Amino acid sequence: MARLFGTDGVRGLANQDVTADLALRIAQAGSRVLGEAARQAGRRPVAVVARDPRQSGDFIAAAVAAGFASSGVDVLDAGVLPTPAAAFLIADIGADFGVVISASHNPAPDNGIKFFAAGGKKLPDDVEIDIEAALEHPPLAPFGGDIGRIRRFADAEDRYVVHLLTTLTHRLDGIHVVLDCAHGAAAGVSPEAFSQAGARITVIGNDPDGMNINDGVGSTHLELLAQAVRDAGADVGIAHDGDADRCLAVDADGRVIDGDQIMAILALARHERGALRDDTLVATVMSNLGLKVAMAKHGITMLETKVGDRYVLEAINEKNLSLGGEQSGHIIFADHATTGDGILTGLQLVSQMAATQKSLAELASVMKVYPQTLVNVRGVDRDGVSSDTVLAAAVADAEDELGETGRVLLRPSGTEPLVRVMVEAGDQATADRIAESLAEIVRQRLSTGVERGL
Repeated sequence: MARLFGTDGVRGLANQDVTADLALRIAQAGSRVLGEAARQAGRRPVAVVARDPRQSGDFIAAAVAAGFASSGVDVLDAGVLPTPAAAFLIADIGADFGVVISASHNPAPDNGIKFFAAGGKKLPDDVEIDIEAALEHPPLAPFGGDIGRIRRFADAEDRYVVHLLTTLTHRLDGIHVVLDCAHGAAAGVSPEAFSQAGARITVIGNDPDGMNINDGVGSTHLELLAQAVRDAGADVGIAHDGDADRCLAVDADGRVIDGDQIMAILALARHERGALRDDTLVATVMSNLGLKVAMAKHGITMLETKVGDRYVLEAINEKNLSLGGEQSGHIIFADHATTGDGILTGLQLVSQMAATQKSLAELASVMKVYPQTLVNVRGVDRDGVSSDTVLAAAVADAEDELGETGRVLLRPSGTEPLVRVMVEAGDQATADRIAESLAEIVRQRLSTGVERGL
């Protein structure tokens, strides 16, 4: 059977790929695997279920809850809530596991099912494989008083907001923040948290109707936020995605501050107060070279991982580190969260503005953003990247030309015949030229029928 779980749960077109039947069955399978420890301890498992406001979330969440309850699991329905909020609540109340129904930054017709284990932790691959295998077995079928109950998690949002506020070292009084909630799960929580932290807020993207999530708003569409910040004369703009596990920002002039720059600001802040564990920041290979240069200048090590927040999290946990993330705005604060948290990130960023009395532009100036060009070369043999000697020689020549002022990264796709060519350089023209040259060599050397390694 082909793998059902992708890099971030089960995801696809709602009611076509992600059906009510699939949701029911995968919930039953998940109950069998993730509830076993509770059953062995002689107690009924407890699960938290949350979702973003997509229209399809209603029937998928209902099917998941039914699958859990029919398997003898008590369900706490948290309603519309950010993904990191659900992860926090699972740990906070000692639930055995939970599910978030969301497709994150994807458009409204998509949806997904994302499991968290006890402690609010993402599932390792072997547990996902166990759940897929459990789909082949008959579901657990308790009866009478052993059937699970479904109850509303009445104070879920309040618990999460209180948690967010306890992480702040400085209040946000006097700072005008524009929040873009992406018509998503942040629409209720983010304005509440920023207001209680003392910020003056203007909110956009906070009118979800089930179909407008991520539609021209949020962290993947920053133009509206930039304009709103300029129009309001605000100090900063904070953008979330549909399930609020990401955060990007814009400064007072509407310039984008991406995840790398946010990490630079927050890593230095923690370094200065002795709170950056082992003086190490975790980032992916796609992070801008400027981040690594800035960290090295201040005595901070940057540990690089494969692309994907799950790999960042694995490195943080393995090395017992405290901070890491991605350029896309997935930032993980291991002292406060078990997954990327966009609202927490935004609060921490604005708190640093308050603590230093500096503008976001001033804080971001600690890192020079090197021009970066990314070219996706499609229809090629991605496996040839590691074996073609002509391509390897071209990459070596490019690296010699760039020296310490840039870098080259060729990254094969894990799912399709595609190679991503990324070049960073001291100026945009050089980055563009070298990237296009290498992309053409990839096309020539790795296209079907071209002999490699000669």
